[in-house]
Amino acid sequence: MDNILSTEDLAKSYKIGKLEVPALRGVSLEVKKGEFVAIMGPSGCGKSTLLHLLGGLLSPTSGSIIIDGEDLSKVSDAKRTDIRRRKIGFVFQRFNLFPTLTAEGNLKLAEKIHSGNGRGSSDNRREVLRLLRLEDKMHHKPLEMSGGEQQRVALARAVVNSPAIILADEPTGNLDTENSQIVLDMFRELNEKFNQTIIMITHNPEAAAVCSRTIRMRDGHVVEE
Repeated sequence: MDNILSTEDLAKSYKIGKLEVPALRGVSLEVKKGEFVAIMGPSGCGKSTLLHLLGGLLSPTSGSIIIDGEDLSKVSDAKRTDIRRRKIGFVFQRFNLFPTLTAEGNLKLAEKIHSGNGRGSSDNRREVLRLLRLEDKMHHKPLEMSGGEQQRVALARAVVNSPAIILADEPTGNLDTENSQIVLDMFRELNEKFNQTIIMITHNPEAAAVCSRTIRMRDGHVVEE
């Protein structure tokens, strides 16, 4: 399998007043197409900074990030935004759904951001929601759904445009045990049936156990795979 993502000597520092505080200290890793990878580590180890760099939400201080053949570290902010829109799907801990839109409306908005015109296929939206067992929630708004259903809508929104990679930041962090397992089963099904590449940050060993590989971080370094 070819690498769909790689980093080399990736570093990121933040300026706090006159101090420069390192968050990542030369991270090199590879992810192959179709892998389901967990990133674990204690708070402050740099895993969220790494995910934001991989997703083009931050620019690195040094080093390189190759996503599906494109170097995020050597492009303008506008180009990085374009790559992020076309190739990356995000799933966050807090769902980040638009409360005034239905489940289908949230997916249509994601399609509009992806393509610029919002002319996605209603059949495709319906199929994605069916896959995530949400077909009966298509016309429901977020407040009319449980936390687990809202997270599945967020996952549907992330995959509706067939991204090269899904980046998930503690996607079960706000869910109870039952809903956490449902969401993890959805991730695993997307990975196994559709070869979807997924990188998930988690502090939960049970969540990491569904992944095919675990990367452990400490103090801005990868310390174990």
